[in-house]
Amino acid sequence: MALVLGETFSWGGRAVRWERMGSGPDVVFCHGTPWSSQLWRPYAEALATRYTVYLWDMPGYGQSSKHADHPVSLDVQGELFADLLDHWGVRAPHVVAHDYGGAVALRAHLLHQAAFASLALVDVVALAPWGSDFFRLVREHADVFSAVPPSIHEGVVRSYIAGASHVGLTSSAMEMLVSPWRGAEGQAAFYRQIAQADQRYTDEIEPRYSEVDIPVLVVWGQQDTWIPVDRAHRLGAIIPGARTHLVEDAGHLIQLDQPTAMATCLSQWLGEQA
Repeated sequence: MALVLGETFSWGGRAVRWERMGSGPDVVFCHGTPWSSQLWRPYAEALATRYTVYLWDMPGYGQSSKHADHPVSLDVQGELFADLLDHWGVRAPHVVAHDYGGAVALRAHLLHQAAFASLALVDVVALAPWGSDFFRLVREHADVFSAVPPSIHEGVVRSYIAGASHVGLTSSAMEMLVSPWRGAEGQAAFYRQIAQADQRYTDEIEPRYSEVDIPVLVVWGQQDTWIPVDRAHRLGAIIPGARTHLVEDAGHLIQLDQPTAMATCLSQWLGEQA
């Protein structure tokens, strides 16, 4: 059963759903695309015994609003994340970011002065080139994809998501990942967020990664076919003092492919930052 995000932050007409649990140092999880905070939920619940943990869904994703007239591009999400931290009154949290969430966190930090105590980057969108042939096809024909019958749409989403796992997804995991994209609103939102994916928002900050002066951990699945593992080595070399940790038998969805290895890695990392 999905964790209901019980709090709402209103921002630019958007309803950003979020939840806080536990007590202790602040840890904020950032999800990517086409995921939601549910991907991080088991990790958040485990860490809540020692930390104050925050989960949130970016607008256009999960339980947050999906209005057609609201841009969901990385520039918007980075600015929103910085404002969300202010809304929470969280001054320097430990941030754990996956996929698009990496670009969102880096933009918030480098462009919007969001202070972090540490940053764990897990199979993140951060370095050019990125964006698949499927992304380009959707960008050119988003209206067409939004209008296909729901059964075909669900088949597309399932096939697309399956490719992010190296070991294969359970039926419950697939249901958790697919469910936000059902219905007319979810279907349109799925293709909208892909159509608005634009590498210029990481090109804008990539030259500044050498300015990051907080502890950084780069975690990557060795078998990630969405964002190949060479990006982990490149990113780890660019960010001063960054530590790189590779996980065997894991694809892009490292949280589901190797949950024990991911949980151990995060627990050790956060424990070292105390």
